[in-house]
Amino acid sequence: MKMMNCLQSWPEPIVRVQSLSDSGIHVLPDRYIRHPSDRPSFTPISTHANIPVIDLHSLLAARDARLRQATLDRISGACREWGFFQVVNHGVRPELMKSIRQLWRDFFHLPLEAKQVYANSPATYEGYGSRLGVEKGAKLDWSDYFFLNYLPESARDENKWPTTPESCRELVHEYSKAVVELCGILMKILSVNLGLEGDHLQNAFGGDDVGACLRVNYYPKCPQPDLTLGISPHSDPGGMTILLPDDDVSGLQVRKGEHWVTVEPIPDALIVNLGDQIQVISNAIYKSVEHRVIVNSIKERVSLAYFYNPKGDLLIEPAKKLVSKDRPASYSAMTFDQYRLFIRQSGLWGKSQVESLKCSQ
Repeated sequence: MKMMNCLQSWPEPIVRVQSLSDSGIHVLPDRYIRHPSDRPSFTPISTHANIPVIDLHSLLAARDARLRQATLDRISGACREWGFFQVVNHGVRPELMKSIRQLWRDFFHLPLEAKQVYANSPATYEGYGSRLGVEKGAKLDWSDYFFLNYLPESARDENKWPTTPESCRELVHEYSKAVVELCGILMKILSVNLGLEGDHLQNAFGGDDVGACLRVNYYPKCPQPDLTLGISPHSDPGGMTILLPDDDVSGLQVRKGEHWVTVEPIPDALIVNLGDQIQVISNAIYKSVEHRVIVNSIKERVSLAYFYNPKGDLLIEPAKKLVSKDRPASYSAMTFDQYRLFIRQSGLWGKSQVESLKCSQ
């Protein structure tokens, strides 16, 4: 993309976090040590809450109208109060989820030289990476990742997808198709719950010409986990994220008021969270919520985040039906390409970007 021409290289040599972990260091390099106020132990952790868990069976299969409405109401409440929820009976095969998670775990355990073939740049982020943002001297997250584009097809470059493990490309296709189908269902549900036509959000995102991309996160064991983060606090810049968490260790934390809530994954569940673009279109009826990832010294962690995003050159703005004299438009219009350039230049900084779009009223 032309807008990315200014972001062709990283400002400093890339160090793989996994290599640091495997080297047996006992003290974190300074680049990963957070200011005391940004460390995991600074803000209180809530031990009495978890994000809502919603069974989608009644929407995908059952015919009981009351049960369907109760499920719709639960989703609406989760979107308004949390911006996050877990779904079960969501239509993605548990065997597929298990297989693709193990596949990527195997990828990150390949020799470094095999992974370096796919080293990425900030121009597109496609491939094997270890940092976000191009600000020189910025504090870094304790994680590596692999990023790839799936939709639109014109943005898909399978030459940048791993060929090892051998089943990688086949499983990525199968998993992507299943998750994109789930996103389409959820977009209809959110539209209806907002009082819009069922296809409103999908059309606002570009209809069949949406963006879908996968980021596989790898969090190695960390010698001093209380001093760093796996991913900095942020809200997702896109539309909707479907997260396949690690089934063996938790790490995702969601901000709820002044507390952080550690999400405890449920077997065979997927985690859904709303991004900034849905907050804008819903005129802040639905919220994208700050979240972060903590790491630990005992276990590594792998998660797969699937991002479902608007077409890059479409203006995203509050739905006219959700704007009134009593509730004026909260946000200025901006394309998703313009929006995510902020992230690619500055990295993750809480909710600073979506807040910067607010209109003066």
